[in-house]
Amino acid sequence: MPFRCDSGNLDQGFDKSMPTRLRKIRKQRGSRSMGWGPVGQHRSAGMRGGRGKAGLMKHKWTWTVKYDPHHFGKRGFTPPNRVRPGNWVNVGQIDEIHRSDGGAAPGSAKKKVGLNLTEMGYRKLLGAGTVKGSYSIVVASTTKLAKKKVEDSGGEISTG
Repeated sequence: MPFRCDSGNLDQGFDKSMPTRLRKIRKQRGSRSMGWGPVGQHRSAGMRGGRGKAGLMKHKWTWTVKYDPHHFGKRGFTPPNRVRPGNWVNVGQIDEIHRSDGGAAPGSAKKKVGLNLTEMGYRKLLGAGTVKGSYSIVVASTTKLAKKKVEDSGGEISTG
C-alpha cells in the first residue's frame, strides 16, 4: 500500500517505508527496457511528441493556442527610414567631458571653452542635467532644451 502524506495525497506512488534494496527497479536493472515493453517505448522523445518546441504548429497546436498564443508572428512596426543616433550625450555631462579632456573646472575661466563633440564621437546633445560653465559646442544635432540650457549658461551651439 502506498504511503500517504499529511495532505492525504499519494506521494509519487511508492512506499517510503520500503528499503531501496527491495524495490522493483533493483530487479529491473540490466534488463534493457526496465519494464516498458520490448521495442523502445519510454526511451526517446516520442512519448512527449518531440523535444522542446517541436510540433507547436502541428500536433501541439492546441497547447500553443491555450498557453502561448503570441508565440508566432511579429508585433509592432519599425519604420524603415528611422535613423537612430549612434551616440549621444546629455548637457549635464559636458563639464565632466571637458575635465576628462584636460580642461579646467567650469567657471574658473571667464571665456567660452570650445568643445567639438562630433570629433569625440557624439552625434546628438540631449537636455538632461545642468551646465555650469560656458561652452562653444559643435555637434551634429541637438534638442531644443539642450540648446536653451547651453545658451542660458552663456554658451553657444553650432550644429551641422
